[in-house]
Amino acid sequence: MLKYSKLFHKGGNDSDVYEDRIVPTSEQRKFLISCKNKVREHLRSRIRRATKEELGMDRVVEPRFRTQGSWAYNTCIIPERMPTQEMDWDFGVYLPVTVWEENGPPHAMAKAYFDLVEYALGDLCAQENWQLLFGKDTCIRIQVANWAHLDIPLYAAPEDEFEKVRERVDLAEACAELMRKSEALMDTVDFDFAMNQIQEQQWEDLDHVVMATRSGEWKASDPEVIANWFRDRIEEHGEQLRRVCRYLKGWRDFHWTSGGPTSVSIMIAAAQKFEPRPRRDDIALEETSRHLSQMFLSDIHEEGIDNGQEDFNRLSEEDRRLASTRFRTLASTMQELRSIHETQKLDVIRQLRGQFGARIPNDISLIEVDAGADAIRNTAPLRVAPPVVLSTKAG
Repeated sequence: MLKYSKLFHKGGNDSDVYEDRIVPTSEQRKFLISCKNKVREHLRSRIRRATKEELGMDRVVEPRFRTQGSWAYNTCIIPERMPTQEMDWDFGVYLPVTVWEENGPPHAMAKAYFDLVEYALGDLCAQENWQLLFGKDTCIRIQVANWAHLDIPLYAAPEDEFEKVRERVDLAEACAELMRKSEALMDTVDFDFAMNQIQEQQWEDLDHVVMATRSGEWKASDPEVIANWFRDRIEEHGEQLRRVCRYLKGWRDFHWTSGGPTSVSIMIAAAQKFEPRPRRDDIALEETSRHLSQMFLSDIHEEGIDNGQEDFNRLSEEDRRLASTRFRTLASTMQELRSIHETQKLDVIRQLRGQFGARIPNDISLIEVDAGADAIRNTAPLRVAPPVVLSTKAG
């Protein structure tokens, strides 16, 4: 038996395996943070000035901002085919609204809100030589490079909830703590990213959130529900779950130039029945793929997210069958590769590259013989009935 977990995850600063090759580089992160911060500073003043005159609010209010999506889940990867496939940064804008009708703020405000932000971002795009893309109903998209874009959804929540918002941590104390730990960070980009996360996430979740659409409607939507649910699953299962989600996103990008299972659907389906396999990302990935081959044949719901109302499997019936077949092929391939002779290590790499592409390292030293200890560690303990102890009398 062979184990090839180290082809995917090795750990250490000098590691250069699949995990390291698909995570965003420091340069990419620094560029996207810079773009996101420019959007924040530009919109903060423009929205603040317009809240009374253009949105009809009774006073000037300050918007809030949050990084969302894969950068909040920490599952963002470099796509297989850039620039055809792109990295994205979801950056939500939030406003407090005094008047709250049955289905959200006043109907007319949704269109005014969307138009206001889109017009303001048009000015910024002209300054930065970015491209404002029209057409998406649920967010405003900005093309900031031929390999990356920013999606900017617009939210509103009742003003009394915003007034009750409490800081999770005192920002000054958080900054001081980060400064003390800064030497342990890999580089200044990691420090900047952590600082930005604290600045954006220092306020608590809101109970009632709606999203403005281009068509002028309010749509119930709270992205923090998914983020919090996934953080709980990471707390429950460990970082291996996050790594497996990244591997599967990289695999998806290799097999689908466009379309395919969404990142959120992969993440939710993978987390629902995940079983950690210590030091064996290869086994964890194999078992998760086998599980997903069944999950993607039907709707994917999660009771912990909006009481299970939303179906996260957006694929058509035909595409569901295709996804199921590909997940099943991945699982069976990985299982077979663990069973071949150690003299066939090159075949392991060849077949894994057929599933994940050339970012799988061409290094047979990362493939080891499984002595059986890992199999014992990764076998769930059996429940044994307690022995029957007959009563006795002393004397």
